[in-house]
Amino acid sequence: MTVPTATATARQAARDALEGLALGDAFGERWFGLFRTPAEAFEQIRARRTPAESPWHWTDDTAMALCVHRALLDQDGVNRTQLAAMFGATFLADPGRGYGHGMKRLLPVLAEHPQRWETEAATLFDGQGSLGNGAAMRVAPLGAWFAEDLDEAAEQARYSAEVTHAHPEGIAGAVAVALAAALAARGRTDGGRTDDGRTPDGAPAGAELLREVAARTPDGAVRDGVAAAADLPAATEPWRAADLLGNGQRIRASDTVPFALWSAAHHLDSLTDALWTTAEGLGDVDTTCAVTGGVVAARTGLSGVPAAWRERREGLPGWVAEAEG
Repeated sequence: MTVPTATATARQAARDALEGLALGDAFGERWFGLFRTPAEAFEQIRARRTPAESPWHWTDDTAMALCVHRALLDQDGVNRTQLAAMFGATFLADPGRGYGHGMKRLLPVLAEHPQRWETEAATLFDGQGSLGNGAAMRVAPLGAWFAEDLDEAAEQARYSAEVTHAHPEGIAGAVAVALAAALAARGRTDGGRTDDGRTPDGAPAGAELLREVAARTPDGAVRDGVAAAADLPAATEPWRAADLLGNGQRIRASDTVPFALWSAAHHLDSLTDALWTTAEGLGDVDTTCAVTGGVVAARTGLSGVPAAWRERREGLPGWVAEAEG
Protein backbone atom coordinates (compact mmCIF):
# COMPACT_ATOMS: atom_id res chain seq x y z
CA MET A 1 0.00 0.00 0.00
CA THR A 2 1.35 3.44 -0.88
CA VAL A 3 1.42 6.17 1.75
CA PRO A 4 -1.67 8.36 1.28
CA THR A 5 -1.14 12.09 0.91
CA ALA A 6 -4.62 13.06 2.09
CA THR A 7 -4.69 14.79 5.45
CA ALA A 8 -5.83 12.96 8.56
CA THR A 9 -8.97 15.11 8.58
CA ALA A 10 -9.77 14.22 4.97
CA ARG A 11 -9.16 10.53 5.60
CA GLN A 12 -11.50 10.60 8.59
CA ALA A 13 -14.13 12.49 6.62
CA ALA A 14 -13.94 9.86 3.88
CA ARG A 15 -14.28 7.03 6.39
CA ASP A 16 -17.23 8.80 7.99
CA ALA A 17 -18.83 9.32 4.59
CA LEU A 18 -18.48 5.59 3.90
CA GLU A 19 -20.12 4.74 7.22
CA GLY A 20 -22.97 7.17 6.57
CA LEU A 21 -23.43 5.91 3.02
CA ALA A 22 -23.69 2.32 4.27
CA LEU A 23 -26.13 3.34 6.98
CA GLY A 24 -28.31 5.23 4.50
CA ASP A 25 -28.19 2.35 2.05
CA ALA A 26 -29.16 -0.24 4.69
CA PHE A 27 -31.81 2.00 6.26
CA GLY A 28 -33.33 2.86 2.89
CA GLU A 29 -33.41 -0.77 1.81
CA ARG A 30 -35.68 -1.58 4.76
CA TRP A 31 -38.60 0.19 3.10
CA PHE A 32 -38.67 -2.26 0.19
CA GLY A 33 -40.94 -5.23 0.74
CA LEU A 34 -41.76 -4.62 4.41
CA PHE A 35 -45.16 -3.15 3.62
CA ARG A 36 -47.98 -4.05 1.32
CA THR A 37 -48.21 -0.62 -0.32
CA PRO A 38 -46.03 2.50 -0.65
CA ALA A 39 -48.70 4.38 1.28
CA GLU A 40 -48.19 2.09 4.27
CA ALA A 41 -44.42 2.58 4.11
CA PHE A 42 -44.90 6.35 3.87
CA GLU A 43 -47.12 6.31 6.95
CA GLN A 44 -44.46 4.45 8.94
CA ILE A 45 -41.73 6.84 7.78
CA ARG A 46 -43.76 9.94 8.61
CA ALA A 47 -44.36 8.50 12.08
CA ARG A 48 -40.59 7.91 12.44
CA ARG A 49 -41.08 4.23 13.29
CA THR A 50 -37.70 2.57 12.97
CA PRO A 51 -37.82 -0.85 11.28
CA ALA A 52 -37.34 -3.50 13.95
CA GLU A 53 -35.87 -6.19 11.71
CA SER A 54 -32.20 -7.02 12.11
CA PRO A 55 -29.66 -6.98 10.61
CA TRP A 56 -30.03 -4.15 8.13
CA HIS A 57 -28.14 -5.45 5.13
CA TRP A 58 -26.57 -3.00 2.71
CA THR A 59 -26.69 -3.35 -1.08
CA ASP A 60 -24.54 -2.83 -4.17
CA ASP A 61 -24.40 0.87 -3.29
CA THR A 62 -22.11 0.10 -0.36
CA ALA A 63 -20.33 -2.80 -2.05
CA MET A 64 -19.15 -0.48 -4.81
CA ALA A 65 -18.41 2.39 -2.43
CA LEU A 66 -16.09 0.05 -0.56
CA CYS A 67 -14.15 -0.45 -3.79
CA VAL A 68 -13.83 3.30 -4.26
CA HIS A 69 -12.63 3.71 -0.68
CA ARG A 70 -10.11 0.90 -1.14
CA ALA A 71 -8.76 2.66 -4.24
CA LEU A 72 -8.22 5.83 -2.23
CA LEU A 73 -6.40 3.98 0.52
CA ASP A 74 -4.21 2.12 -1.96
CA GLN A 75 -3.29 4.90 -4.36
CA ASP A 76 -4.65 8.18 -2.99
CA GLY A 77 -6.81 8.41 -6.09
CA VAL A 78 -8.55 6.43 -8.80
CA ASN A 79 -6.74 4.06 -11.11
CA ARG A 80 -9.58 3.08 -13.43
CA THR A 81 -8.25 -0.31 -14.40
CA GLN A 82 -7.64 -1.23 -10.76
CA LEU A 83 -11.11 0.01 -9.83
CA ALA A 84 -12.68 -1.97 -12.67
CA ALA A 85 -10.96 -5.11 -11.39
CA MET A 86 -12.23 -4.49 -7.86
CA PHE A 87 -15.78 -3.85 -9.05
CA GLY A 88 -15.71 -7.08 -11.03
CA ALA A 89 -14.21 -9.20 -8.26
CA THR A 90 -16.63 -7.78 -5.69
CA PHE A 91 -19.59 -8.61 -7.90
CA LEU A 92 -18.46 -12.18 -8.51
CA ALA A 93 -17.85 -12.73 -4.80
CA ASP A 94 -21.34 -11.56 -3.81
CA PRO A 95 -23.67 -10.97 -6.78
CA GLY A 96 -26.85 -10.90 -4.69
CA ARG A 97 -26.48 -7.32 -3.46
CA GLY A 98 -29.11 -5.90 -5.80
CA TYR A 99 -27.03 -4.90 -8.81
CA GLY A 100 -28.89 -3.46 -11.77
CA HIS A 101 -29.20 -5.07 -15.19
CA GLY A 102 -26.38 -3.08 -16.75
CA MET A 103 -23.91 -3.95 -14.00
CA LYS A 104 -24.84 -7.63 -14.14
CA ARG A 105 -23.79 -7.55 -17.76
CA LEU A 106 -20.69 -5.37 -17.36
CA LEU A 107 -19.02 -6.43 -14.13
CA PRO A 108 -18.35 -10.10 -14.98
CA VAL A 109 -16.50 -8.89 -18.07
CA LEU A 110 -14.47 -6.38 -16.02
CA ALA A 111 -13.55 -9.13 -13.58
CA GLU A 112 -11.79 -10.96 -16.41
CA HIS A 113 -10.67 -7.99 -18.51
CA PRO A 114 -10.45 -4.86 -16.31
CA GLN A 115 -8.34 -3.03 -18.89
CA ARG A 116 -11.37 -3.03 -21.20
CA TRP A 117 -13.42 -0.77 -18.92
CA GLU A 118 -13.66 2.06 -21.44
CA THR A 119 -14.90 0.07 -24.40
CA GLU A 120 -17.14 -2.20 -22.34
CA ALA A 121 -18.85 0.62 -20.40
CA ALA A 122 -19.57 2.37 -23.69
CA THR A 123 -21.48 -0.62 -25.05
CA LEU A 124 -24.21 -0.46 -22.43
CA PHE A 125 -27.70 0.71 -23.37
CA ASP A 126 -27.27 0.45 -27.14
CA GLY A 127 -23.95 2.25 -27.11
CA GLN A 128 -25.14 5.28 -25.16
CA GLY A 129 -23.52 4.26 -21.90
CA SER A 130 -25.30 4.22 -18.56
CA LEU A 131 -26.90 7.44 -17.32
CA GLY A 132 -28.01 5.69 -14.14
CA ASN A 133 -27.40 6.62 -10.52
CA GLY A 134 -24.80 3.92 -9.82
CA ALA A 135 -21.74 6.17 -10.07
CA ALA A 136 -23.38 8.80 -7.86
CA MET A 137 -24.43 6.39 -5.12
CA ARG A 138 -20.86 5.25 -4.34
CA VAL A 139 -18.81 8.43 -4.60
CA ALA A 140 -19.34 10.45 -1.39
CA PRO A 141 -16.21 9.07 0.36
CA LEU A 142 -14.12 10.20 -2.61
CA GLY A 143 -15.54 13.71 -2.40
CA ALA A 144 -14.69 13.90 1.29
CA TRP A 145 -11.17 12.59 0.62
CA PHE A 146 -10.50 15.47 -1.80
CA ALA A 147 -12.37 18.14 0.17
CA GLU A 148 -9.43 20.54 0.08
CA ASP A 149 -9.42 20.68 -3.75
CA LEU A 150 -12.81 20.84 -5.46
CA ASP A 151 -11.31 20.61 -8.93
CA GLU A 152 -9.52 17.40 -7.95
CA ALA A 153 -12.69 16.06 -6.32
CA ALA A 154 -14.61 16.60 -9.55
CA GLU A 155 -11.88 15.07 -11.71
CA GLN A 156 -11.45 12.00 -9.51
CA ALA A 157 -15.24 11.56 -9.38
CA ARG A 158 -15.27 11.54 -13.17
CA TYR A 159 -12.57 8.86 -13.21
CA SER A 160 -14.53 6.74 -10.73
CA ALA A 161 -17.69 7.04 -12.80
CA GLU A 162 -16.20 6.33 -16.23
CA VAL A 163 -15.37 2.75 -15.31
CA THR A 164 -19.07 1.85 -15.46
CA HIS A 165 -20.96 4.95 -16.67
CA ALA A 166 -19.94 6.28 -20.08
CA HIS A 167 -22.96 8.59 -20.47
CA PRO A 168 -22.30 12.25 -19.53
CA GLU A 169 -25.28 12.31 -17.18
CA GLY A 170 -24.07 9.28 -15.25
CA ILE A 171 -20.72 11.01 -14.85
CA ALA A 172 -22.31 14.32 -13.90
CA GLY A 173 -24.24 12.63 -11.11
CA ALA A 174 -21.01 11.39 -9.58
CA VAL A 175 -19.37 14.81 -9.91
CA ALA A 176 -22.30 16.54 -8.19
CA VAL A 177 -22.35 14.14 -5.24
CA ALA A 178 -18.58 14.27 -4.81
CA LEU A 179 -18.65 18.06 -4.76
CA ALA A 180 -21.46 18.08 -2.20
CA ALA A 181 -19.53 15.67 0.03
CA ALA A 182 -16.38 17.75 -0.31
CA LEU A 183 -18.20 20.90 0.70
CA ALA A 184 -19.91 19.10 3.59
CA ALA A 185 -16.55 17.80 4.81
CA ARG A 186 -15.24 21.37 4.86
CA GLY A 187 -17.85 22.13 7.51
CA ARG A 188 -16.60 19.65 10.13
CA THR A 189 -17.04 22.13 12.97
CA ASP A 190 -19.42 22.67 15.89
CA GLY A 191 -19.16 26.42 15.59
CA GLY A 192 -22.65 27.12 14.28
CA ARG A 193 -23.66 28.98 11.12
CA THR A 194 -23.60 32.53 9.83
CA ASP A 195 -26.67 34.32 8.50
CA ASP A 196 -25.94 33.23 4.93
CA GLY A 197 -25.94 29.54 5.93
CA ARG A 198 -22.17 29.05 6.01
CA THR A 199 -20.12 27.60 8.83
CA PRO A 200 -17.64 30.01 10.44
CA ASP A 201 -14.82 28.63 8.27
CA GLY A 202 -16.78 29.50 5.12
CA ALA A 203 -18.23 26.09 4.22
CA PRO A 204 -21.64 26.46 2.54
CA ALA A 205 -24.88 24.80 3.57
CA GLY A 206 -28.46 24.70 2.36
CA ALA A 207 -29.23 26.49 -0.90
CA GLU A 208 -25.73 27.99 -0.98
CA LEU A 209 -24.15 24.54 -1.09
CA LEU A 210 -26.52 23.42 -3.83
CA ARG A 211 -25.76 26.50 -5.93
CA GLU A 212 -22.03 25.90 -5.60
CA VAL A 213 -22.45 22.27 -6.61
CA ALA A 214 -24.60 23.21 -9.60
CA ALA A 215 -22.06 25.80 -10.75
CA ARG A 216 -19.31 23.16 -10.86
CA THR A 217 -21.37 20.29 -12.33
CA PRO A 218 -21.19 19.71 -16.10
CA ASP A 219 -24.07 21.10 -18.15
CA GLY A 220 -27.07 18.84 -18.49
CA ALA A 221 -30.05 17.41 -16.67
CA VAL A 222 -28.19 16.70 -13.41
CA ARG A 223 -26.91 20.26 -13.18
CA ASP A 224 -30.36 21.65 -13.99
CA GLY A 225 -31.89 19.45 -11.31
CA VAL A 226 -29.42 20.56 -8.64
CA ALA A 227 -30.04 24.19 -9.62
CA ALA A 228 -33.79 23.58 -9.23
CA ALA A 229 -33.12 22.00 -5.83
CA ALA A 230 -31.28 25.16 -4.78
CA ASP A 231 -34.40 27.19 -5.54
CA LEU A 232 -36.68 24.86 -3.57
CA PRO A 233 -37.32 26.15 -0.02
CA ALA A 234 -36.04 24.09 2.87
CA ALA A 235 -39.55 24.01 4.34
CA THR A 236 -40.95 22.11 1.33
CA GLU A 237 -42.55 18.82 2.31
CA PRO A 238 -40.14 16.01 1.36
CA TRP A 239 -42.75 14.15 -0.67
CA ARG A 240 -43.36 17.34 -2.64
CA ALA A 241 -39.63 17.91 -3.17
CA ALA A 242 -39.31 14.34 -4.44
CA ASP A 243 -42.26 14.87 -6.75
CA LEU A 244 -40.61 17.95 -8.23
CA LEU A 245 -37.00 16.78 -8.34
CA GLY A 246 -37.36 13.01 -8.76
CA ASN A 247 -36.94 10.21 -6.23
CA GLY A 248 -34.78 7.80 -8.24
CA GLN A 249 -37.69 5.72 -9.45
CA ARG A 250 -36.38 6.06 -13.01
CA ILE A 251 -32.91 4.97 -11.77
CA ARG A 252 -31.29 7.89 -13.59
CA ALA A 253 -28.70 10.18 -12.04
CA SER A 254 -30.82 13.19 -12.97
CA ASP A 255 -33.83 11.62 -11.25
CA THR A 256 -31.90 10.78 -8.06
CA VAL A 257 -29.16 13.25 -7.25
CA PRO A 258 -31.09 16.55 -6.99
CA PHE A 259 -33.54 15.36 -4.33
CA ALA A 260 -30.91 13.45 -2.34
CA LEU A 261 -28.65 16.52 -2.29
CA TRP A 262 -31.57 18.83 -1.42
CA SER A 263 -32.30 16.64 1.58
CA ALA A 264 -28.64 16.51 2.60
CA ALA A 265 -27.98 20.22 2.16
CA HIS A 266 -30.81 21.19 4.50
CA HIS A 267 -29.88 18.65 7.21
CA LEU A 268 -26.10 18.88 7.35
CA ASP A 269 -26.07 18.78 11.14
CA SER A 270 -28.28 15.69 11.62
CA LEU A 271 -27.72 12.46 9.74
CA THR A 272 -30.81 10.91 11.31
CA ASP A 273 -33.10 13.76 10.22
CA ALA A 274 -31.56 13.73 6.77
CA LEU A 275 -32.27 10.03 6.28
CA TRP A 276 -35.85 10.24 7.52
CA THR A 277 -36.45 13.20 5.20
CA THR A 278 -34.98 11.38 2.22
CA ALA A 279 -36.95 8.22 2.96
CA GLU A 280 -40.19 10.22 2.77
CA GLY A 281 -39.51 10.62 -0.93
CA LEU A 282 -39.77 6.82 -1.41
CA GLY A 283 -38.71 5.72 -4.91
CA ASP A 284 -35.19 4.23 -5.09
CA VAL A 285 -34.91 4.89 -1.39
CA ASP A 286 -31.80 2.85 -0.64
CA THR A 287 -29.85 4.84 -3.22
CA THR A 288 -31.25 8.27 -2.36
CA CYS A 289 -30.51 7.56 1.31
CA ALA A 290 -27.02 6.30 0.43
CA VAL A 291 -26.27 9.56 -1.36
CA THR A 292 -27.73 11.69 1.43
CA GLY A 293 -26.06 9.62 4.13
CA GLY A 294 -22.65 9.82 2.53
CA VAL A 295 -22.79 13.58 2.08
CA VAL A 296 -24.07 14.41 5.57
CA ALA A 297 -21.76 11.96 7.34
CA ALA A 298 -18.79 13.59 5.62
CA ARG A 299 -19.55 16.41 8.06
CA THR A 300 -21.12 14.69 11.08
CA GLY A 301 -19.90 11.10 11.03
CA LEU A 302 -22.41 8.90 12.85
CA SER A 303 -22.80 11.43 15.63
CA GLY A 304 -26.37 11.52 16.94
CA VAL A 305 -27.42 8.32 15.18
CA PRO A 306 -29.49 6.08 17.49
CA ALA A 307 -27.54 3.18 18.95
CA ALA A 308 -30.16 0.76 17.62
CA TRP A 309 -29.46 1.90 14.06
CA ARG A 310 -25.73 1.33 14.46
CA GLU A 311 -26.27 -2.10 15.98
CA ARG A 312 -28.69 -3.24 13.29
CA ARG A 313 -26.71 -2.10 10.30
CA GLU A 314 -24.56 -4.80 8.75
CA GLY A 315 -20.92 -4.20 9.56
CA LEU A 316 -18.30 -3.19 7.04
CA PRO A 317 -15.38 -5.50 6.17
CA GLY A 318 -12.63 -5.66 8.76
CA TRP A 319 -10.05 -4.03 6.47
CA VAL A 320 -11.90 -0.69 6.70
CA ALA A 321 -11.07 -0.34 10.39
CA GLU A 322 -7.64 -1.94 10.01
CA ALA A 323 -6.66 0.63 7.40
CA GLU A 324 -7.09 3.37 9.98
CA GLY A 325 -5.09 1.49 12.61
